[in-house]
Amino acid sequence: MHPFDFASPRTLNDAVAAMAGANGQARALAGGSDLIDQLRVGRRTASLVVDIKNIPEMQRLEYVPGEGLHIGAGVSCTNVYHYAPVAEHYPSVQDSTQLIGSIQIQNRAGIGGNVCNAAPSGDTIPPLITYGGEAHICGSNGWRKMPLEDFFKGPGQNALTSDELLVEIFLPEPPANSSGHYQRFIPREEMDIAVAGAASMVAVEPGTNRCTQARVSLASVAPTPVRARETEAALEGQVLTRDLVRQASELAPNSASPISDVRGTVEYRRQLCKVLTRRTMEQCLDDLGIA
Repeated sequence: MHPFDFASPRTLNDAVAAMAGANGQARALAGGSDLIDQLRVGRRTASLVVDIKNIPEMQRLEYVPGEGLHIGAGVSCTNVYHYAPVAEHYPSVQDSTQLIGSIQIQNRAGIGGNVCNAAPSGDTIPPLITYGGEAHICGSNGWRKMPLEDFFKGPGQNALTSDELLVEIFLPEPPANSSGHYQRFIPREEMDIAVAGAASMVAVEPGTNRCTQARVSLASVAPTPVRARETEAALEGQVLTRDLVRQASELAPNSASPISDVRGTVEYRRQLCKVLTRRTMEQCLDDLGIA
């Protein structure tokens, strides 16, 4: 590993200044479970590593009724999945934070790092997209916000400039009468990278079970996370049934552009898109009491 300087600022302004002063060679460290290994093997380089764990804005984890959920970029996965409002209002986020690595990694790694790493297989990303997540970003030129689904530019590439930091991910209040779930398929029982993943979120009209909103986001089947928009369109406005969910799930691969690699073939991943979308949708139906 090449040597680098280390900074541990206590304020957001100091962190932004440190990033800006490193001529594009600074890297932010949340948990370090991705970054340190990438530096070790030479996948990324840095002259300065900026620890964000001590910045108050980066440690915010707060659900504001009527507004939504604020998840600071430095909040650990463990703290997210133990936070009661996450389980109550954003169940697929809780699903995904319990799947990242081991318990020890979850105690250190954060959703912010998983997002900024921008791996197509990132487990927390599809659930955040289905809930309409926003990236709240701060840099030398001030603050900006962007839809999380626009944050990813390619494998390992995100929308941050060299002097910017992801401060928090904001999830708006979920729709009434809704549920969401995330599942992935991995070759081993745990601590492996997803061959494919799917997050689903559906909201229904009380009494009629007519779908008022459907969101499906897929992982590890394209260069970036993708929305399964044909599946969403097939569900919205319709009375939800198990048969309709099964039919709509068949459309999920139409939004994917998978590759073949050591974990699975194109055909295998396309089939997984269907299966995982159907299973997560069926979990949502179970939560909503739809037979």
